[in-house]
Amino acid sequence: MTKNIFWQSLVVIFGAVLILLFSSVYLVYQPEQAIVLQFGEPVRLVNEPGLKFKVPFIQNVVFYDARLLNLDPPAQEVVLNDKKRLDVDSFTRYRIIDPLKFYQTVRTEEQARSKLAEIVNSSLRKVLGRVTLTELLSEQRTQIMQDISSTVKKDAEAIGVSVADVRIRRADLPIEVMQAINHRMRTERERDAKEFRAKGQQQAQNIRATADKEATIIVAEAEKNAQITRGEGDNEAVTLWNKTVGQDVDFYEFYRSLDAYRKSLGQEDTSLVLSPDSAFFKYFNKMMKVDQ
Repeated sequence: MTKNIFWQSLVVIFGAVLILLFSSVYLVYQPEQAIVLQFGEPVRLVNEPGLKFKVPFIQNVVFYDARLLNLDPPAQEVVLNDKKRLDVDSFTRYRIIDPLKFYQTVRTEEQARSKLAEIVNSSLRKVLGRVTLTELLSEQRTQIMQDISSTVKKDAEAIGVSVADVRIRRADLPIEVMQAINHRMRTERERDAKEFRAKGQQQAQNIRATADKEATIIVAEAEKNAQITRGEGDNEAVTLWNKTVGQDVDFYEFYRSLDAYRKSLGQEDTSLVLSPDSAFFKYFNKMMKVDQ
């Protein structure tokens, strides 16, 4: 019985020692930094990684990330100096450099991100509220970003944070403004298209009118030249015929009579009622006599 009590006591003592041992040690990893608290008050800052010791049950440890952290708050609407509104989407890179001040001001990293987001948003509104949209889109953008970063860095030091960089990822016009701009641009393009079509129709009418005018002039000139040519040809033909007739009148009368015979007697179903002594049969009767 006494032996069992001894072993039970030994186990209890060993367990208490283990509990005491585990309560008095803690491990700081490479990307971490720690603050040892005693009754809620900071007593020691630990920046070196490794196995560390503390007073059990009295002291506790708070760990903070020592790496470069990212803050990506939601986009916010900012009013510029020229009353233009922009939806600004920014991101920030920061590092906890003063864990003691960090613990005293914000305590947790979640609260620190919320506080830092307020600082960034306030700085964006303060700096961008002094510039116009034209300046923001010009070469002054670099200086504007430097002013924002400087303001954020100065305000972030109050919570033990060092801001490495602040960048504007995107700055867009609000949806309703973009819709209004798109509508205005579409209206302007439609108006321009109507003007271009009207000018094109007017030019087309002018071209058609000019072409019709030129065509009328060309046809008139052609008809004029044709009439002149026909008149000259008829005149030359008459002159030539008169000259020929004057050389042999009898032959001319004979030729005219043959032409009359051909035109009158050469037609089918043609009947002539003439006197045999008619002048029309002058050469016809002579030909008949010759045949007899």
